[in-house]
Amino acid sequence: MKKAKITGIGTFVPEKLIDNHYFENIVETNDEWIQSRTGIKTRHFAADNEYTSHLCINAARNLEENTGCSFNDVDFIVVATVTPDQVMPSVASQVQNKLGIPAAGAIDISAACAGFAYGIILANGLISAGTHKKILVFGAETLTKVTNYEDRTSCILFGDGAGVVLVEAAENTNILATTTGSQGDGGKDLYLSTRRKQVNGQDIITDGKIHQNGRAVFKWAVNTIAGQMNTLPAQCGLTMSDINWFVPHSANLRIIEALCNNSGYPLEQTLESITIYGNTSSASIPLALHRGIRDGKVKKGDKIMMFGFGGGLVYAGLIMEWG
Repeated sequence: MKKAKITGIGTFVPEKLIDNHYFENIVETNDEWIQSRTGIKTRHFAADNEYTSHLCINAARNLEENTGCSFNDVDFIVVATVTPDQVMPSVASQVQNKLGIPAAGAIDISAACAGFAYGIILANGLISAGTHKKILVFGAETLTKVTNYEDRTSCILFGDGAGVVLVEAAENTNILATTTGSQGDGGKDLYLSTRRKQVNGQDIITDGKIHQNGRAVFKWAVNTIAGQMNTLPAQCGLTMSDINWFVPHSANLRIIEALCNNSGYPLEQTLESITIYGNTSSASIPLALHRGIRDGKVKKGDKIMMFGFGGGLVYAGLIMEWG
């Protein structure tokens, strides 16, 4: 029986760089306020004619450059996103077409900031079941197209970007442990809706923009994920001290600090993408991991714990061995 192995990574961010001073002419804020509350210094905005599928394709090209891999025999594509070019056709099917892959299953999944981790878990299951052999898993967003720029607490957070990993059938896996979960009654605290005017019976705004109760999401994320961090390693016979790097969803640097504080994991062994890319939802984990690899921090054989968490409310975590 074949097992799933992550064999490569690629990323891409749009060219347009936005620093904190950009927002001073839009809402009442400044660079010091933004950095002190979020840790964000810069982020990237997609151009008007640049969409999630474009970011995915460029991330895939970066994966090709990094690994020399061929996409000809890819048999499945997963794109985790809450900002597709269209609801239908899927971003994944557009990626299949643009990359010239002869034939591959193609789906988009919607798990917000946990989407990338969910995508890897899905790919792991498909390969382990023997139905597929080579899968591209993307986390990609153009959040700036659905940002409410009248909300000073949220418009400063978001950026655009994409990441992708190649997951292949192999004799030995490097995906060591996984977990998923949800708390659906918290859906009202983080949503993006254009149609139904209620979540779980509570009225919401249907303007096609992101809305969140930052305080509620912060509390849920810290309490939930910190606990999961301490139990996940036991699945594969490890302890927290065996984990070389923690890669959480980069929602806010203060959340990352609280997660490390509550779980007892060292902040200096945590990889983030929030400071230079902002909150990129499903793209934040691959952007952070790839940054750690490029900077020479992540080494072959390192044990890496990823945790995504966000709208749903949902979470997904996994432990892998790099290389």
